Amino acid sequence: MRVVLLLITVLTWAVLSQDVQTQQIIQEDQHVFITAQNHDQVLQSATVVFVAFCAEWCPFSRRLKPVWEEAARVFKREHPDKSAVFAIVDSVANSDISDKYFVNKYPTMKVFVNGEMVTKEYRGTRSTEALTHFVLQQLSTAMNEFPSQEYVETHMDRVKRNVIAYLVDRNSAQADNLKKVAMILKDECSFWLSGPSVSTPSGADPQGNLITFLDPDSGEQQKYTLSLDNYDLLKQWLTDKCIPLVREVTFENVEELTEEGLPFLIYFRDTSNRDGDRVFSETVIREISDQKGSVNPLFADGKKFAHPLKHLGKTQQDLPVLAIDSFQHMFLFPDMNELTVPGKLRQFVMDLHSGKLHKEFHESLDQKMMDLAKFKQENGIEDNDEEQNGERQKREAGGQGPPGFKPKTDPPPSVFKELKPSGKRYSLLSKTEL
Repeated sequence: MRVVLLLITVLTWAVLSQDVQTQQIIQEDQHVFITAQNHDQVLQSATVVFVAFCAEWCPFSRRLKPVWEEAARVFKREHPDKSAVFAIVDSVANSDISDKYFVNKYPTMKVFVNGEMVTKEYRGTRSTEALTHFVLQQLSTAMNEFPSQEYVETHMDRVKRNVIAYLVDRNSAQADNLKKVAMILKDECSFWLSGPSVSTPSGADPQGNLITFLDPDSGEQQKYTLSLDNYDLLKQWLTDKCIPLVREVTFENVEELTEEGLPFLIYFRDTSNRDGDRVFSETVIREISDQKGSVNPLFADGKKFAHPLKHLGKTQQDLPVLAIDSFQHMFLFPDMNELTVPGKLRQFVMDLHSGKLHKEFHESLDQKMMDLAKFKQENGIEDNDEEQNGERQKREAGGQGPPGFKPKTDPPPSVFKELKPSGKRYSLLSKTEL
């Protein structure tokens, strides 16, 4: 019995000692190194844990480390009451941790809120000021309190995705669950919380609580009908609402989207045509919702992304335009008038996976080459005159080459591949991953 008690005492002391040591590291150096032994403990040690995944052999990691350490010291000095920790993972010594979070470049900076990883990683300026400001933003409240129903109706941006919550007790476990989810999803949704004097509309649960999601596409309100006590159910429901199947690609998020490694199915659009957006979203949901693990459906502003359109031989006057960027080539959806025809969009995606799109391009190329040979023979064009003659005829045809103009032998090259993480800021673990 004494042996058992002694063993329990030793184990308890060891756990407490490790906790004290970790806290000392955080308090003295203001940052902590995460290892397999303290991983869970560190991620749960503060509301926000900002983690840099580094490698000693990486020059960008070596440059970041002193800045990271200084940011940790400055943050602790200027905000001693804030619950935040700066942490570093030595990804060579702790490769299992890096693998767990799919780190494929150094340095990678990820955010953990209440122990859970936020989808978007930090890609901003690597300066003390920028890093500390970012952590402050992560700690800021994710909930917009509204004093009246009229206030939320007039101040809400209905183009964005909005979650509106009416809670009887804002200090309850249910309220805590909502606040935790809101901190993780605040970049994807705007969260609104009713003030004490706001009456709950009809449709509340037996406890008097009501959470609704306002769909920006349909304008409809969708009510959460599951238990607010179940954090996982609430998080899954809100994640499905706040992160739609069809997302918007911008110059700000294109780098992280390319890192997902999935071919882009891009709907180049006229942003004033909301009906077209709705039609495309509905078609994606109906036709290829089961393909979200193999293709990335995206909206793109056709005005801002004019360069990819040009590669496809299109302009803003041709919008909307649908194309696939496989990170090797770009393939154009053949007829936008057939987008809503059952099976057409799905076949387009399936033809990418089977290689049929590339094969069909070369089959059509063979026909063009035969037309070219016939045209040259009929017009007495010699091979050494081909390039000069073709360029002249192309100009005369307004840029569209006649049969005598030699066609391109490959589909348009990928444009979005060039927007992947830059080797001037990161050490990429696999240069050919895309």
